[in-house]
Amino acid sequence: MTATRREASLDLSRLPEWTYGPSSPVWWGTLGFVAIEGTGFVIAVGAHLYLWQMNTGWPLSAPPPDLWPGTLMLGLLLVSLLPNWWVDRAAKRQDLRQVRIGLVVMTLFGLAPLVVRGFEFAHANVSWDQNAYGSMVWLLLGLHTLHLATDAGDTAVLAALMFTRHGQGKRFSDVSDNAFYWYFVVGAWVPIWLLLYILPRVSG
Repeated sequence: MTATRREASLDLSRLPEWTYGPSSPVWWGTLGFVAIEGTGFVIAVGAHLYLWQMNTGWPLSAPPPDLWPGTLMLGLLLVSLLPNWWVDRAAKRQDLRQVRIGLVVMTLFGLAPLVVRGFEFAHANVSWDQNAYGSMVWLLLGLHTLHLATDAGDTAVLAALMFTRHGQGKRFSDVSDNAFYWYFVVGAWVPIWLLLYILPRVSG
């Protein structure tokens, strides 16, 4: 019996072990998370609008949330886009020093909104169990808070790793993917801010 000779049909040895953006499987995984979690936001916003349509005198038995905490949150998140973009570019250049600085800054920008969110809950002017309106306000704030906390934790872990011997290679791609997810977290807040803080004031 003769042995079958096998030859490689394609040499992949020169392909990079990791990359950035759509060329990276992790980027597509992050995009999948964004799609799934974005659908959750759409469903929650849709439920809020449905209840608004079905009830006259919206908000129900409560004024809208105080404007300043939510607007402060919006401003803080929009400002964070600049260092987020900066650390993304540094990661793609594999500039370890700038990535370390950028991740420390972004960790602070991840924690600061959680403090502001505490003021938002305190100034919501309605409790979660008061009525359907209160439940929707707290649901939307809570849903976005979950994403803020998740990204803050992920950024803090990445920042710690980049100060160790693991701060090389694929970790730069992870930093870029993390920056991509933060764009989603910031973008998700804009329609929620309009829905909770602006529309009740201009429609009433």
